Amino acid sequence: MNPSISVITLGVDDLKRALAFYQDGLGWETKGIVGEDIENGAVAFFKLPSGLRLALWPRKSIAAEMGVDVAKNANEVLLSHNVSSHSEVDAVMNEAKLAGATILHEAKDLFWGGYGGFFKDPDGHIWEVTWNPAWSS
Repeated sequence: MNPSISVITLGVDDLKRALAFYQDGLGWETKGIVGEDIENGAVAFFKLPSGLRLALWPRKSIAAEMGVDVAKNANEVLLSHNVSSHSEVDAVMNEAKLAGATILHEAKDLFWGGYGGFFKDPDGHIWEVTWNPAWSS
């Protein structure tokens, strides 16, 4: 078996609001909400340049499908967006702020030689935007 992750699904409280944040605010491409005619099926997918897909799916639908309680928060995972330059970190952080994100930490020089900041999307998912001079993005 070749281990891989092909989709990251974020549980959201309001699918239309989340779609607007990622599509309109951050400029990510999507075909919009699909599966609205299926019980608990409404979801939006974004295909990222790496081939990975990001899915937005209502928390209530996730819970119903899995037979568990609705998750109370989204802080169990940190999503990292590595970019190719110091200035790109600033651009992405500004884009997120204009889209309605809450800036947790403005971008700054980091102790390990990189540069980055943190924001929270409207559903509480925490994103790190960082430039690592030792990596290519």
